[in-house]
Amino acid sequence: MGRQGLNLIKLCVGAESVEDLAEWQAARIAETGSTPAHVTRMWPRKADELLAGGSLYWVIKGFVLCRQRLVGLEPREGADGVRRCALMLDREIVRTAAAPRRPFQGWRYLRAADAPRDLGAEAGAARSELPPALLAGLDAVGVL
Repeated sequence: MGRQGLNLIKLCVGAESVEDLAEWQAARIAETGSTPAHVTRMWPRKADELLAGGSLYWVIKGFVLCRQRLVGLEPREGADGVRRCALMLDREIVRTAAAPRRPFQGWRYLRAADAPRDLGAEAGAARSELPPALLAGLDAVGVL
């Protein structure tokens, strides 16, 4: 699904693994009862394209490791009175092939052709034990 349209890519600061991201989001959902969201300063200009099947790809410790489908964009006002954009995300976190990414600020558009492939659900447990750099190398040669 994430490869169909235009996507976003974003650093997942503070998370050590996909499991960390999932735990953090589960705690926020339990606390607020709402859909997972990531609030960002900039509103995407290509919102229609993003919402036509796009996903937010998460970079964790220097590697794209997973994605979440974008389900909406909502305005949010910060405590400072500045309007921001909440990227509303599907609760399902889909693991992807590991793809190295250098650090960058904010989010970037990610074309479907450049997005890493999805992995099956069964790959999650085995992959969570391996370092991202090793995963990327194994993915590159088609081992995992």
